[in-house]
Amino acid sequence: MRGIGPVIRKMFGPYERDISEAYRSIYIDIDAFVEQIRLWKPNATRILEVGCGEGAVTERLNAAFPDSDITAIDITPRVGRLYQGSRDRVRFIQCAVQDIATAEPGRYDLVVLSDVLHHVPGEFRQGLLNAIRSAMAQGGVLVFKDWQRSCTPIHWLSYASDRWITGDRISYMTRQEMCGYLVRSFGEAALRAEATVRPWRNNIAFLVAQDPV
Repeated sequence: MRGIGPVIRKMFGPYERDISEAYRSIYIDIDAFVEQIRLWKPNATRILEVGCGEGAVTERLNAAFPDSDITAIDITPRVGRLYQGSRDRVRFIQCAVQDIATAEPGRYDLVVLSDVLHHVPGEFRQGLLNAIRSAMAQGGVLVFKDWQRSCTPIHWLSYASDRWITGDRISYMTRQEMCGYLVRSFGEAALRAEATVRPWRNNIAFLVAQDPV
């Protein structure tokens, strides 16, 4: 099934970006999320954003880390299409994280994976996280964020919009399931911090270290 989201948004013409931002804000405050990232890793110099989509988080990362080099990747051909920030130190690449792990192993001191894993079929999730670990520098961190499954009206609204707009066969996780994936790739001691991101407690983020203590 193909998602109808890109078609609908293009119908808004010059208002597409504003509509996209308003729609996204129903579920997550991206500015608050990036501020949490900055608090957790204020000195990041080489950032990899996996599954960047059309560039909404990338744009905030560039503003929050103006002296950092940012590589933003996605398998979609629309990668970075709505990004409006400076491109002096930002590059968008249509590729999988496994390609980055092979070409640039151990390079990134901050990796961001936000609202991606629930779009990935279960049998490929661990491999994606393992590739992220390979791309991380010694002492680097992953900031992982996803939408926690719950029996609430906002969760079912999120599921409906994600399923029919993107067309993906999405599968949300519980907090315990998220932790399980992270522990299997990084080790239990690697989970250093946890936070929720407004406006909903379904938005859960983890700080994951490359080198467990």
